[in-house]
Amino acid sequence: MSSILSRAIHRIQDKNWQIKMTLRQSSDMRKFKECLKTAKEIVILSGAGISAESGIPTFRGAGGYWRKYQAASLASPEAFRNNPSLVWEFYHYRREVAAKAEPNAGHKAVANFEAKTSSSKKVTVITQNVDGLHARAGTKSLIELHGNLFKTRCTKCKEVLVNTDTPIWEALANRGAPDSTVVGSDIPIKSLPHCKKGTCGGLLRPHIVWFGESLDPDVLNKAEAAMSTCDICLVVGTSSVVYPAAMFAPQAAQRGAIVAEFNLEPTPTTSEFHYYFEGPCGKTLPVALNI
Repeated sequence: MSSILSRAIHRIQDKNWQIKMTLRQSSDMRKFKECLKTAKEIVILSGAGISAESGIPTFRGAGGYWRKYQAASLASPEAFRNNPSLVWEFYHYRREVAAKAEPNAGHKAVANFEAKTSSSKKVTVITQNVDGLHARAGTKSLIELHGNLFKTRCTKCKEVLVNTDTPIWEALANRGAPDSTVVGSDIPIKSLPHCKKGTCGGLLRPHIVWFGESLDPDVLNKAEAAMSTCDICLVVGTSSVVYPAAMFAPQAAQRGAIVAEFNLEPTPTTSEFHYYFEGPCGKTLPVALNI
């Protein structure tokens, strides 16, 4: 069979599968909750949407700017090499916003569901968010794909530490406000956060997976292991466009797991899932997870 014919057959099969999924897709909450009751392994895959309900900026689309900079342009190793002071001001701002935010009803519903079903179900939360709100809500089995704003990594000795200090470093006090008239940063590199381990003294960076960087292999392996065995996957507040997480739920659906999406609006992968519940996560999740 030629490669062209083979690709054509796969495209037809994928299209037919998507059509079948669309035809049988449901927003029947009662039916979904019955499925949830019988499931033994559940993965909740969360994204920026659930944290946006707590006031965390998504830095996407028209709101994807901090000062005059596209947020994505500051979230890269190149940006940190070229201007670590500016990048640290940006992340200091993000840390301060996240520290003041509170877990919302959606975060709490997830944590309560995990605690309530701990003796009968294995619940794993895989989040693309870096704000720590799931943990603050009480979630225990948590995989943070993209790191955490409240962790630092030394660029020299590679030590990763939790740091919830406000400000994280004295030179960053009262810095980072999203004022579009402010250009650059005048903080000397020697005044930025540095490693305190022994005589290391290396420059610290946020423990975040930046654009152009790979996910931590151990973290990715844990996420893939959970996705490979779950009976049900809840896709919560994510547009499913950032890889590799974007493939987690579609692959689970293709192998036979039930997938339910909870979002404000349909996404590119909505038609591939069994259930779709539209609305704020803070309203839909407390209902869905109350079994």
